[in-house]
Amino acid sequence: MADYKPPPLPSPFSFTQPAPTLLTQGAEAHLYKTVSLDPSIPAALKIRPSKPYRHPILDRKLTRQRIVQEARCLVKLIREGVKVPALLALDWEGQGGDSGWGGAWLLMEWIEGPVVRVVLEQWEAWMKQNSSSLDEAQRAREEDRVRDLLNRMGAAGAEMWTPMGLLWRGEIVIIDLGLASQSTQDEDRAVDLYVLERAIGSTHPRSEALFDALLQGYRESYKGATSTLKRLEDVRMRGRKRSMLG
Repeated sequence: MADYKPPPLPSPFSFTQPAPTLLTQGAEAHLYKTVSLDPSIPAALKIRPSKPYRHPILDRKLTRQRIVQEARCLVKLIREGVKVPALLALDWEGQGGDSGWGGAWLLMEWIEGPVVRVVLEQWEAWMKQNSSSLDEAQRAREEDRVRDLLNRMGAAGAEMWTPMGLLWRGEIVIIDLGLASQSTQDEDRAVDLYVLERAIGSTHPRSEALFDALLQGYRESYKGATSTLKRLEDVRMRGRKRSMLG
């Protein structure tokens, strides 16, 4: 990131002390650590830069649409009791095109904690290194711990990928809703679950048990889980057919 020069910060944060720190950059957004109202109150600032290759009018429209959708998802999930960062402020009006940084930004509560994906990877590495020295009861306890973690992930929102969750005070907090939608269609939810299942399977050797624990939390927390999981079986079957056909 040393050679990368991010676009100028939006005016409310241009003179913030301490200056916002760029944490990560993606294709759609930049994430900064900054402060809110007082230097002692940390906050997360997510900026959606403009896309110079897009027409300015289209750029402003798409940027506004996406930042507002993410804000609405945050508010909706908070009302439903899902652990997500509190929405502190937002601005969807930007310059667009070549003339500015895009303008759309979200200011959110700062959540300090390890990423769920990293926790699972560290657990896998620890189990691989120490499994031979553990007796059956100890191995069972360790596996119960991680199954409980995935169960809570399912209760928090199973469609959210593990890279989007933080472990905070024993709770799963979903931190990135940039790709989230408010679709209630079983097909959409089932496809999200299938993609998550494949993602877990590609990174975790004990994926079947972990995903089952996640689905259990999903069943217990979401009243429409039965129909969604039935549709998941159809999605899996289509996925297997595609694999067979190459």
